[in-house]
Amino acid sequence: MRILYVTAEIYPLVKTGGLGDITAALPPALIEQGLDVRLLLPGLPAIMEGLLDLQRVSTIGPAFGAETVTLLLGRVPESNVPAYVIDAPQRYGRSGNPYLAADGQDWPDNHLRFALLSWAAARLGNGEFDRGWRPDIIHGHDWHAGLMPAYVAASVGPRPATVFTIHNLAYQGLFPALIYPELGLPTAFFAAVGLEYYGQVSFMKAGLVYADCVTTVSPTYADEISHPGAGCGLEGVIAARAGAIEGILNGVDYQVWDPASDERLTKNYTRDDLRGKGACKAALQREMGLAPRPDALLFGMVSRLVPQKGLDLVLGALPEITRRGGQLALLGSGELALEQAFAAAATANPHAVAVVLGYDDALSHRIVAGADVIPVPSRFEPCGLTQLYGLRYGTLPLVHRVGGLADTVNGTSESSLLDGSATGFVFDEASVDGVLGAASRAFAAYQNAGLWTQLKRNAMARNFSWREAAKHYAALYLAVCRT
Repeated sequence: MRILYVTAEIYPLVKTGGLGDITAALPPALIEQGLDVRLLLPGLPAIMEGLLDLQRVSTIGPAFGAETVTLLLGRVPESNVPAYVIDAPQRYGRSGNPYLAADGQDWPDNHLRFALLSWAAARLGNGEFDRGWRPDIIHGHDWHAGLMPAYVAASVGPRPATVFTIHNLAYQGLFPALIYPELGLPTAFFAAVGLEYYGQVSFMKAGLVYADCVTTVSPTYADEISHPGAGCGLEGVIAARAGAIEGILNGVDYQVWDPASDERLTKNYTRDDLRGKGACKAALQREMGLAPRPDALLFGMVSRLVPQKGLDLVLGALPEITRRGGQLALLGSGELALEQAFAAAATANPHAVAVVLGYDDALSHRIVAGADVIPVPSRFEPCGLTQLYGLRYGTLPLVHRVGGLADTVNGTSESSLLDGSATGFVFDEASVDGVLGAASRAFAAYQNAGLWTQLKRNAMARNFSWREAAKHYAALYLAVCRT
């Protein structure tokens, strides 16, 4: 079975969040299941420079306002997964964020940039662009590939099955109605039963409506988005397609995230020999300028600084956490107000709060390894990868009971402590008090060295490898092809 993966990001070439990790790790796991998988990527500079052995497949010519469009085929470094790339310098040849200009605003031609990505996927699907390889299924990821099922539905000739994955419904790819004629889709598709959304064009809705099957990245999130709030205005569309929506939990690439072999760490460690974790904590305190206190409960966060992630709740809880002797090491970037607030907290209490604004892959590994607790207090969270990294590194997650966080972290109830299933600290109310309640349970557990060691070992025993997720996707593809 041939699968074409359509994505705007892939680690380590382009990554703004978990999407890049997922699209890098899942295709190799699917190939291990015996599937023939290729990627389709936009020709962003980092992708053009990073792919190996690029060769021209076809010259597409002018498309979506780009005078020169060429389809190339190469390989992803390290995994060697085959990858098509759309070389269209007028649309993709710009540095920085793949979605945002230097001023933090969306690129004004994003509708054309990502329409081109989806349109090219559909043309590969009908065999027009590569007659030597035609996919049985095209799998698009998030709004960037949302138009792909619509282009397939509008095409003539052979039609592959289509799968569309929602990674975060809050980002929907909304554009003014006046751009619709530029997309080259049938007029009839711009309707309430198509991709029209309150007078706008919604790339996300296109994927929801026209894909043969829709997946989300955790079972709980699949249920949540069919209700107001988490449904972000699309809950009616999602409820109408309930029989075609499935939640498949994300995995972790344990070749990248494993404390036993992680070269970014001061000292490696395993579930059976945790001594290196203490060395990682001491090294992180030195690197971040925190007081060198092995007894301090060190909270480590790697996050986008946006309200969805609950960072304002952490700010509200921070005075009490530091009053109790806790420390915070934070890496992230996002909204200016949150960046400034965390920077001010670090300036006011530099021995207890350390903040690095920006993105640093190596530092993110050192924070996950060196911290004792990894808070993920998101108001909503489709899956979340940070808590999965924390579990693998024996850094206990502190999470809000939503989405994938609810599916992956087991709190410290009396029964879970007795049966050995407790792996973190869970709260139910998205509030400062909710965070503080979970933090209090963490402080109490930390005072019991034997219990804390057992919790770390419980966490490290959990297995969220991509192999299990790949089995689910392989079964889904088989079912879609048969329908």
